[in-house]
Amino acid sequence: MRESFTAAVARRAALAVLGLIWLIPTYLLVVNAARPVDEDGTDNIWTPPGDFALLDNMRQAWERVDLGPSLGSTLLYSLTGPALAVVIGAMAGFAISVLKLRWGFAWFLLIFGGTIFPTQMLLIPLFLGYSEASLYDTRSGLVLIYTAISVPFAAFVMRNFFTGVAYALYEAARIDGASIWRVFWRIYLPLCLPALGAVFVLEFTFIWNDLLFGVTLSQSEQVRPIMTSVSALSSAYSGTRIPIVLAAGIVVSLPTVLLFLVTQRLFARGLALGQF
Repeated sequence: MRESFTAAVARRAALAVLGLIWLIPTYLLVVNAARPVDEDGTDNIWTPPGDFALLDNMRQAWERVDLGPSLGSTLLYSLTGPALAVVIGAMAGFAISVLKLRWGFAWFLLIFGGTIFPTQMLLIPLFLGYSEASLYDTRSGLVLIYTAISVPFAAFVMRNFFTGVAYALYEAARIDGASIWRVFWRIYLPLCLPALGAVFVLEFTFIWNDLLFGVTLSQSEQVRPIMTSVSALSSAYSGTRIPIVLAAGIVVSLPTVLLFLVTQRLFARGLALGQF
């Protein structure tokens, strides 16, 4: 018992130390974002500020690049793209795993194979294609690309989930006269809601934090995502001081933090059910 108690104490102490190390960047972010602009410097980044100026720095960051339109557009992309992707991914997983689609594994490789290419390889073809199709600098164009890049992961998770569901459930529903469409919407889709929720949270976070597609495929303040606006705020030509840039980083990080706090139980359950 003494050895087990000692091991438990050592494990908790190690986790506490690792947790503190993990929180160091957060501490530096908050401390320096709350620092008045006239106290900004490299010699005092570890010390708390004399005056708490976080709210004022947030206000200045918001006013300098007018984050409101970008925030609304990013919210649209982060909600619409993952929502469409999880439904399309669930359909693909249902067709491959439950309907036993011919050449199903080949279709799965085709869907998921797009993720093996680095994102940077897609930027120039996307820019040229969007320019020719009049999708450049439009909200519909960004919703389209964010949905497309979210589908493979959703299909991967849903395929794994549906593989673990007893096939007799599908057979029983079909014998009772239910159509394939009804089986999917009324039986299988409700079963995978926790997994869908976990995928949605992950894809929401990815899209919210995306910079490359926003910089490449948008330009106007009304269309560009929030991270593109923040990158403009932190550019070498903007003349913005570091505390204001860090305060803007806190502003744009709050929605994803709140989402994880609200959906943490659903997220943990979905991770287990989805067999990531």
